Amino acid sequence: MIKKYILFLVLIGVSLGPLKAAYILLPMEHDKQKDHLKAYGITYWVLNKGVEAWWLLNYRGGSFAFEHNKAFEKECLTRGVSFEIVPDAQFNLILDKIADPAANMDAMKLEKAPKIAVYSPEVDAATGKSIQPWDDAVTLVLTYAEIPFDMLYDREVVGDKLAQYDWLHLHHEDFTGQHGRNHRGYRSNAWYEESKLRSEELARSLGFNKVSECKLAVVKKIRDFVAGGGFMFAMCSATDTYDIALAADGVDICAEIYDGDPEDPQAQSKIDFSKTFAFKNFTLSNSPFERAFSNIDVGRMRDVSPDQDYFSLFDFSAKWDPVPSILTQCHTRTVKGFMGQTTAFRKPYLKNNVLILGENKVLNEARYIHGIFGKGFWTFYGGHDPEDYRHRIEDPETDLSLHPNSPGYRLILNNILFPAAKKKERKT
Repeated sequence: MIKKYILFLVLIGVSLGPLKAAYILLPMEHDKQKDHLKAYGITYWVLNKGVEAWWLLNYRGGSFAFEHNKAFEKECLTRGVSFEIVPDAQFNLILDKIADPAANMDAMKLEKAPKIAVYSPEVDAATGKSIQPWDDAVTLVLTYAEIPFDMLYDREVVGDKLAQYDWLHLHHEDFTGQHGRNHRGYRSNAWYEESKLRSEELARSLGFNKVSECKLAVVKKIRDFVAGGGFMFAMCSATDTYDIALAADGVDICAEIYDGDPEDPQAQSKIDFSKTFAFKNFTLSNSPFERAFSNIDVGRMRDVSPDQDYFSLFDFSAKWDPVPSILTQCHTRTVKGFMGQTTAFRKPYLKNNVLILGENKVLNEARYIHGIFGKGFWTFYGGHDPEDYRHRIEDPETDLSLHPNSPGYRLILNNILFPAAKKKERKT
C-alpha cells in the first residue's frame, strides 16, 4: 500500500513537473522565425487563455516567451510559428542576462489580452469585406495573425461604446468631413457617390446637419477615450485629418462641393493648434481639389525612387524607455517605405513633445511617431500598406501569407500588444 502511494506521488510529480519546468520561446530574429506576424497572434492567444507572457525587448529580435504546455506547443505547430522549448533554469539565465545593466534589453511582463476595436464603415453582408474600395492594413494583419477584433463606426463611437475597449485603430479615414478629398478624381465613380450619401445619411440619423459635424463629435469621443487611458493607433490619412479636425473645432473648413456651403474664408487664422495631438503651425490646402489636406504630409512629389525609399527605426534604452522600445521591436532597423494619401510627416510641423520612432533622415520626414495624451497613448504611422508601395483605390488586398516576416506590418502588431504590458513596469 505504501509503495503504491509513493508510486502515485511520483507519477503526480512527473505529470505536474513539465508544467513549470520549461518555457516556450518564440525567437524573433530575421532568420529564426518562419512567421513573425503569427507569432504575435500566438502570444495574444496565450494571453487570452489567462496565461501571462514575457516580451523580451531587444533579446533575439524582441522574442516572446510563456510557460510550456502541450496545447501551446500544438498551436505553434498548427500556425507555423517557430518556437524553442527552454528549460526553466536556462530561461532564468536568459532573464539574468537581460537584467544586466550593461545590456540594452528588458523583460516586460504581458498580463492580459487587450480588447481591440477597428474604426471602419460597415462590411458588406454578402462578402464580409469592408464597403470601402480599399483594404485596411490593420484589419488585414489582425485577421492574418488570428487576433480577434470588433468593428465599430460613428454610431458606436458617438454612442459611447469605446469604453468597452483598450485599443482603437483608425485607418484611411477623413475626419474633416471632406469625403477623402476624392471629388476631383472619383466623383463619377458609383462607390464615391454611394459613400458620400451613406456618410450624409448616417450623420443626419445621429442628429448632425453635416458630415464634418459628425466626424468632429467622433474625434472628440476618441480624444476622451485616449485621455482616459486608451490606446489609439492611426495610419494614412486618419493621422493628419484627426488633428486637423481637432484644430478646426468650430471652423468650417469644407468647400461647398463637400458640404453644400462655402468654407470660412478666415479658416486658417482661426485654427487652434493647442487642441491637436501631434501637429502644429500647419497650413490648410488652398484648393478643395487637392488630395492633400494640409502641408503636414510630405506629398506625392518626393524625390526618392521606390527601391531607395526606406526609413530607419530609432534605438531606445529598453530599461529606461520601454514604451518606445516596445513600439520599435523589429528584426531589422531599416524598413522599406510605402505610400499613402498621407505618406509621412514634415518634421517642422511636429510638436516638441512628439517622439519620432522612425524617420527618413535624408528627406527630413518622420514616418512613425508617438505621444502621450492625458492618461493614454497615441501612435501615428504614415502610409497605407507596408507591402504594397503605391496601393491604389480598388487594388486587390495584400496577401499576407506572401509576407509573413514583414517589418512594416510587424510595427503595427507592436502597437496591438502594447496595452498588455504590465503598467507598473512601464516608465514614461
